[in-house]
Amino acid sequence: MITDIITRVQEDGPVDVEDVYRLMSAEDPKDLEELYAAARKVRDSRFGRKIFTYGFVYYSTYCKNNCTFCYYRNSNHGIERYRKGVEEVVQLSGSLKDAGINLADLTTGEDPKLYADDYRMLLDTIRAVRDEVGISIMSSPGALPREMFPRIREAGADWHACYQETYNRDLFSRLRLDQSFDDRRNQKVWAMEAGLLAEDGMMMGLGENVRDRAETILEMGNLGCSQIRAMTFVPQEGTPMQDHTPYDSTEELKAIAVMRILFPDRLIPCSLDVEGIAGLKTRIAAGANVITSIVPPNRNLAGVAQHELDIENGNRSVEHVFEMLEEMGYRHATNTEYTSFLDSRRTAGGA
Repeated sequence: MITDIITRVQEDGPVDVEDVYRLMSAEDPKDLEELYAAARKVRDSRFGRKIFTYGFVYYSTYCKNNCTFCYYRNSNHGIERYRKGVEEVVQLSGSLKDAGINLADLTTGEDPKLYADDYRMLLDTIRAVRDEVGISIMSSPGALPREMFPRIREAGADWHACYQETYNRDLFSRLRLDQSFDDRRNQKVWAMEAGLLAEDGMMMGLGENVRDRAETILEMGNLGCSQIRAMTFVPQEGTPMQDHTPYDSTEELKAIAVMRILFPDRLIPCSLDVEGIAGLKTRIAAGANVITSIVPPNRNLAGVAQHELDIENGNRSVEHVFEMLEEMGYRHATNTEYTSFLDSRRTAGGA
């Protein structure tokens, strides 16, 4: 069954949600290895042995939202929060570029201070990183009004990232309290209309079923997002879901492989934010071609899913990640190679 579907996909045959459901339902170890091997073959054929790398600059952990799964939800009182100034974000982004990282992911919660004065601080931060550093920029500030996307692009962003988490509307309403499903979906559409590349993402283990996962994978890819991802949910202290039984990484690995086979031209990340450096090898072996959430130590920066994991011990540092890639027979992509990918996606209509 697995073989037939994979073969049909590779021959550009029709694929529907039932096919994706069957792939995501695979459990036999032989089927799983076949799935991962097919994904690696597709990835290596399309991208060679290069892996793109993203540095993570989580510069404000303040947020007006109250998502049930998020450590930095507005009502999680008593936790430490911070907000980095423009100069510090520029310095952090510069250090990432100097180290050979391809992109700075400028991430924030939906921070009212960044949104104040017609989004002045948000735009000033992006513009300063563009002008003073010149690294590719992913802007990840949450949901924005439609009219903001041309301004984000003009300020210097290459990407807008806004994760839907799930395309099950009922589950979405229980996860992202008092937020609009359609408005969040349209973030990706509006970004691409404005000339930005778009990233979407799903979270595994939030209460969805296998069919939900299959539908979400197809929705993310069919929207035209140039980067799509899956991450395993990690229960967060101080949230309504803190006692939720966590999944292991198997469902995430299957999702990475299925996305790679279905959408061979996309960027598919593996995040250091879930299992740290220990999870890097399995995710690359499942077909990922981007390493995200590289965080330099000793800079008072947090992650999202695991806000402390492997940061201060240096295991999420640039040097350690590059060493791991070399051990696996891969190399980190140059900035020229990354820019070439961005240009090809824009030309192909991915933005």
